[in-house]
Amino acid sequence: MSVPQYVTHLADMADDAVLTRGLVKQYGGFRAVNGLNLNVPAHGVYGLLGPNGAGKSTTMKLLLGLTSATGGDMWMLGEKVDGRHRLQPGRVGSLIEGPSFYPGLSGLDNCRMVADYLNLPYSAAPAILKRVGLAGHEDKKAKDYSLGMKQRLGIAMALISQPELLLLDEPTNGLDAEAVVEVREMIMGLSREQGITVIISSHILSEIEKMAPVVGIIASGRLLYQGSLDSLREEGHIDLRVSDAKLAAAMLGSDRIDYRWLPDRDGGVLRLPELPDQRIGALVTQLVGQGVAVYRVASERKTLEQAFLELIESPRNHEPASHPTQGAAVSGAVPRPARASSRQSSPAVGRAAFVPANGGAR
Repeated sequence: MSVPQYVTHLADMADDAVLTRGLVKQYGGFRAVNGLNLNVPAHGVYGLLGPNGAGKSTTMKLLLGLTSATGGDMWMLGEKVDGRHRLQPGRVGSLIEGPSFYPGLSGLDNCRMVADYLNLPYSAAPAILKRVGLAGHEDKKAKDYSLGMKQRLGIAMALISQPELLLLDEPTNGLDAEAVVEVREMIMGLSREQGITVIISSHILSEIEKMAPVVGIIASGRLLYQGSLDSLREEGHIDLRVSDAKLAAAMLGSDRIDYRWLPDRDGGVLRLPELPDQRIGALVTQLVGQGVAVYRVASERKTLEQAFLELIESPRNHEPASHPTQGAAVSGAVPRPARASSRQSSPAVGRAAFVPANGGAR
C-alpha cells in the first residue's frame, strides 16, 4: 500500500473502511471538494452532513470512481484506489441520487438484473427483499411501488453482492415520516447485524443524529468537523447570580475555579465552566456560609442545532484554500463504534451505482 508522508498512523488506517487525504475535485474554476481528510471507522454508520451544495454527492462519486479526483489520495477497505486501481466489483454498494430501476419489472426481477450484471447468482434476491421490508411485494412492478418502497428496492439492489461498504446519498430524502423511520431502522440494522460500514450523506441534522455515532460535516467542499455530534456541542457554562460578586470571586480564586465576572446592578454574575452537581452544591453552601446570597444557579449549553449552524455559517469556513491538496484537515482521534460480534453470511450489498440501460427509471 502506498502511503504519503502525512499519513503516519497505519494502525488507525487498519480500523478505517475509508480514508482520504487532501481529496480535491475541481470543475473549471469551481472547487466542489476542497481537501477532504475523511476517516470512516469500519463496521459502523458514518454521517456525511452538510447543506445542499456542500459537496456531499461529489464526495460519494469520487469514492465510487464515478468521477476522477483532481488531487489527493483515497484508501477504501485497505486498498489505495485511484483512476488506475479500483476495488473488486461487489465490495462496495451504493445508492446515489435516487434509485434506478426498470419500472416495468418486478422488484425481484430488478434484483435479478443486478445479479446478472455482476455475474452473480440471484437465488438470494428474495431474502434480500425480505431484509429491506419488501416481503410480499416481490412480484409487484416497481412503477407501482410507493416512494419509500422504491428507496428500499434501490438499497436491495445494492445488497446483491454482499459488499463490505455501502454508500447512501440522501436515502430518506422525500419520504414521509413513517417511511423515514423504516429506512433509518433498516440502515442501522445493516451495520449492527451484518457488520457493514455505511456512509450516509444528508443535509438533515436530526436524521444523521439518530443514525450515525461519527460524522463529517462539510460546507463549500471543506471538512469543518469530524467526530461525534456530542463533542460538537461547545462545553456549557454555569452562571451564579450572587449578592456580592467580589467576595464570591475571591472565594472561587482561592479554590482555583476559573470564572468570568459579569457585573450587574444586583451584585453580579459569575460564569464558571461546567462542574459536577456535587461540586456546585458544595460551592453554593460555601458561599451562603460566608454571607453571600445566591439568587440563581443556571446551567446553559448550546443546542446541537446552534453548534451546527454556527459551524457551517462561519465566514472563515468558506474562504478559498490556496493549495488544492491541502484543505481543511481535521485532526484528532475519531471515536470508533464497536465492531459487530459476527458477520452473517447472508447476502448484503451490491456494486457502485448500477444504472439500467435505456428504459431505467428514477
